[in-house]
Amino acid sequence: MSLLTARAAAERMGIGYSTLKQWIRQGKIRTTQTAGGHHRLSEAEIDRILARHTPSARARTRGVERPIGLIVALSGRNRLRGFVEEVRSDGLLGQVRLRIGDQILTAVVTSDALSELKLRRGDSALAIVKSTEVMIAREAEQPEAPVRRRRRR
Repeated sequence: MSLLTARAAAERMGIGYSTLKQWIRQGKIRTTQTAGGHHRLSEAEIDRILARHTPSARARTRGVERPIGLIVALSGRNRLRGFVEEVRSDGLLGQVRLRIGDQILTAVVTSDALSELKLRRGDSALAIVKSTEVMIAREAEQPEAPVRRRRRR
């Protein structure tokens, strides 16, 4: 498993670098130290910390609020949030490897779907599992204004 610098880990977690450094000093986060005394965080440790916090707490990146996705309703109940580990495309089909905690989920999708999703390594994505199928979703970048319905009189 790869190790990330404190800055890269803070960005992935959606928190400030100084906050992460405080958590490290307080012993809230397990790190590995280099020979030079620099802290490195494993992806498993980052996933452990993210799992403890609410979605709104990890929705920030570089100080900018990232909205929760616009998927309003979906029949697939098993939604697994993770990070894109690898994206490959060959001809009509593509492959997405999603890291969810310490597990890797692989989905085979069409190349067209892959180009629409515009997934890159490190992006956040959802794996939606229904029966024997796995779908990959990407949440919208900006929320739409809520739809207001008129009351009938």
